[in-house]
Amino acid sequence: MTEIRVLTDEAQYRAHNTLFRRAMHWGPPTDEQWPATLPSYEPGRVLAAFEGDEMVGTTQSFACAMVVPGGAVVPHAAVSRVGVRPDYTRRGVLSGLMREQLSTLSEPVATLRASEGRIYGRFGYGLAGRVRFLRIDARKAVIPGSPAGQVRMVDPDTSDELLPELHARFGLDRPGQISRWPGWWARALDRKTEAENRVMVVHSGPDGDDGYVCYKVSEDKDFKHHMEVQDFAWANADAWRDLWIYLTRLDLVDTIEVDAALDDPLHWLFEDPRVVYTKDVYDQIWLRLVDVPRMLAARTYGTAGPVVIEVRDRLLPANDGCYRVSPDGAERVEAKPDITIPVDLLGAVYLGDTKFSDLAAARRIEGSRFAEADALFAGPVAPLCSTFF
Repeated sequence: MTEIRVLTDEAQYRAHNTLFRRAMHWGPPTDEQWPATLPSYEPGRVLAAFEGDEMVGTTQSFACAMVVPGGAVVPHAAVSRVGVRPDYTRRGVLSGLMREQLSTLSEPVATLRASEGRIYGRFGYGLAGRVRFLRIDARKAVIPGSPAGQVRMVDPDTSDELLPELHARFGLDRPGQISRWPGWWARALDRKTEAENRVMVVHSGPDGDDGYVCYKVSEDKDFKHHMEVQDFAWANADAWRDLWIYLTRLDLVDTIEVDAALDDPLHWLFEDPRVVYTKDVYDQIWLRLVDVPRMLAARTYGTAGPVVIEVRDRLLPANDGCYRVSPDGAERVEAKPDITIPVDLLGAVYLGDTKFSDLAAARRIEGSRFAEADALFAGPVAPLCSTFF
């Protein structure tokens, strides 16, 4: 019988990491990689499934915070390293791990990045945010005008101190963004070798440092140079524009690739908007409302008449019930529902990326007054999470 245990020491953490990597068809962590990986294991948050003495499944979470519509920041669990040993799949191992994890989380909301889109809906996770993968033709990219501020390159030792501070100041700029925990930075900043070739640039305006970008340039077999933007945050439009001026005016760069929010106005920067090409739009934020009353009360709502929403949660039945949502907030009520929705789809609409009316058109939810619900849950900006975990 499968038993779920909390792991407690480094040897178990390394076995956990090895099993997860095998499930993803990657090799085990090397002795060189492991010192940077170990700090990402937080005591009390690392779970594994065992058959006897054999580890057969893994999951863990990281304690951080997430921005919700309206700007409030709430405690958040970043769920990661979910894997099942290939010879134990489809035996309930993953279900046992997910049930145990959800029942013990102290945070009211969790998100994850899904390796497959069909897996996590049954555990209450809904697709709550998407991202655009953009490619820019740097040879033709012309941004008119001059920079408003200054940019400077920083060395890795300086960035180790500066980037966490800057991200904490202005990285939580829209719904879906999450804070970064010490273990995340330990892995992200472990890239000081010549081969990694990561460059960090900071922007300064009238009030000091207000933006940064990290990127890497590689060369292909045809001697073309391709830039990958790996981390990008800004406090204002001038910093955003100036950093793009810097990136697009670099020599020996043919293309630039970057992840961007669905509503990012990047193409309007350029004289020719066609230099920005959308390669793909794919799912990013899978959101699980662990504490529905708390999360409905945490965000703000648009202007519309009140709507009563009945929530159904198979794994966490304490969330079951009806909630009246209005511009004044949300509260649990005893009333006839206008809309009935499972908790995974409530997660999908929570950040504003998905509409109730779209789910109704797809016959995924039942009820009426979908237009009012759309207006209540709509937000001024698209959700995004720039922190991969």
